[in-house]
Amino acid sequence: MHKTILLGAALVLLTFQAMGSTIESGDNRMRITQVADGFDTPWALAFLPEGGVLVTEREGRLWILGPDDGRTRIDGVPRVRAQGQGGLLDVMVPRDFGQSREVFLSYSKPQENGGAGTALAVGWLNAARNQLENLRVLFEMRPGSRGGRHFGSRIVEAPDGTIFLTIGERGDRPSAQDLTRHNGSIVRVRRDGSVPEDNPFTDHAEAQPEIWSYGHRNPQGAALDLEGQLWAVEHGARGGDEINRIQRGANYGWPVVSYGTHYSGEKIGEGTSKEGMEQPAFYWDPSIAPSGMMIYSGKLWPDWRGQMFIGSLKFDHISRLGGEPIKELDRMSSDETERVRDVIEAPDGSIWFISEGRGAIYRLDPQ
Repeated sequence: MHKTILLGAALVLLTFQAMGSTIESGDNRMRITQVADGFDTPWALAFLPEGGVLVTEREGRLWILGPDDGRTRIDGVPRVRAQGQGGLLDVMVPRDFGQSREVFLSYSKPQENGGAGTALAVGWLNAARNQLENLRVLFEMRPGSRGGRHFGSRIVEAPDGTIFLTIGERGDRPSAQDLTRHNGSIVRVRRDGSVPEDNPFTDHAEAQPEIWSYGHRNPQGAALDLEGQLWAVEHGARGGDEINRIQRGANYGWPVVSYGTHYSGEKIGEGTSKEGMEQPAFYWDPSIAPSGMMIYSGKLWPDWRGQMFIGSLKFDHISRLGGEPIKELDRMSSDETERVRDVIEAPDGSIWFISEGRGAIYRLDPQ
């Protein structure tokens, strides 16, 4: 087992050596430290305010990195359909964890038709921190499908305490424009799974009432900015990965409009714009395959306050973006940034990321 150390009063870190690697971005030089390794397709990270870090593995395992034996597997997670891009995906610790002890998970939930649908569940982390108790499903997309693509699946707690969940179109492109289905949408529910009355389609006779926005392809990153506004980053096809400012009831166009093309090279839909459909705040061409999104507080690097950090699965880097309009400022790359699946800010302001390619977790600190 690796040794553990306590850094500050609130954050327990697992580390076995100082890697000695550094990475530069703008005027800042950062030290890269490996926190933990040996994971099988790690997908998401979340910090506990009492200390410790939760880590999901796509095959269906939830771990906590803590101060005693290094890492402990947490039982009581939901059964997942680990197929293709599906499995146990995001983990989110709400702001009131100290009172509620709730942990939220998103995953591909097996369904009776042999397929799976993106789902959101919540459970109570016990005092021993080895079991999720009273697990209950708050939301499940209907209908699911048999394919293994485009689950989306990032969880964000809104400023009012409601929960956003991103959902991919599951490879069924037209369904992203169909309000009777959850495919290709961002949904919003209360902590008990009920639908908020101010959701945009609650009075629509046929629409799914949980839908907050639609016309998405596969949003694998989402975050609140410093003003509490929701943003999402999603995969395009061949080109056309997008950053979107998420607005209530808005249609983001997939597959009618896109800045990419199909993998065959054929044109997608009707072009790059159409009345009634939102334009991206930023797009990549060629695609970087974005996953994980963090908007930085500026705690350790004040000049980065409000900037976006987004992992690239395709080109093995962390993209740093900012400005108005948004532009890509840098691509932070090292041997450690191999298929960056998640990027988050720790309570102390350091930046942590998952290298899916290395099965490892790393931390960036000022040098």
